[in-house]
Amino acid sequence: MRCTARGRVCAPRAVSGPASHFGSGSGARPSPRSPLLVLESGSCASRLSPCSVTVTPAGCPGSLSLSRPRWLVIAVGLVRAYLAKGSYHSLYYSIEKPLKFFQTGALLEILHCALGIVPSSVVLTAFQVMSRVFLTWAVTHSVKEVQSEDSVLLFVVAWTITEIIRYSFYTFSLLNHLPYLIKWARYTLFIVLYPMGVSGELLTIYAALPFVRQSGLYSISLPNKYNFSFDYYTFLILVMISYIPIFPQLYFHMLHQRRKVLSHTEEHKKPE
Repeated sequence: MRCTARGRVCAPRAVSGPASHFGSGSGARPSPRSPLLVLESGSCASRLSPCSVTVTPAGCPGSLSLSRPRWLVIAVGLVRAYLAKGSYHSLYYSIEKPLKFFQTGALLEILHCALGIVPSSVVLTAFQVMSRVFLTWAVTHSVKEVQSEDSVLLFVVAWTITEIIRYSFYTFSLLNHLPYLIKWARYTLFIVLYPMGVSGELLTIYAALPFVRQSGLYSISLPNKYNFSFDYYTFLILVMISYIPIFPQLYFHMLHQRRKVLSHTEEHKKPE
């Protein structure tokens, strides 16, 4: 594997020792049987580059490869339900249980990032995972009336395709055999999938608002012994407003990453 960082071509080298976020170690060459084999791109290891790959302790790559099948389960469930019903309406009920189970299990990804098992930002991962868990449980599960909305299918499909591509990217990277098609999909399809998912999330929250206001779901009114009040209806509106500053920043950040990663790929394809 070769990567380019700040105009330098860096060849990977193997190091041993505890795996960190960027795969740093003691610098000693490990034995072939060592359970800790970390690919470190020389001086490039001080910063995570789009083409950097970290092989973490035994068992960790397996945790990545197992994440792709769980989203394939949801994808297959959606396709089977569509073929059986002949309609895309109310497909959520066919994948409700696996979606809740897998999306809740994704909370472990925050821990994986914090421990350096997955080379991703802890803050961005936490924001993404927590927002999805919130949509899954605090909105879609709690407000039964929105489960038949087409907007739910919109964000479920966007999440599913995104995660299948993402974990395929991680898996092939760990195997040091990343097809260009996977890399291209990882840094291109978000252009459509990200707005699609965000639109589905916002439309679902919006559809839930009347039912939340009518039922007083999760709201706490005064007077009470704690002298505390909470209006879940207002909270959901604030959540929707928060998308305004956050979405453009993340979207343009990913566009910048796309230009950087794919331009590096094109440079490597040119004959030296």
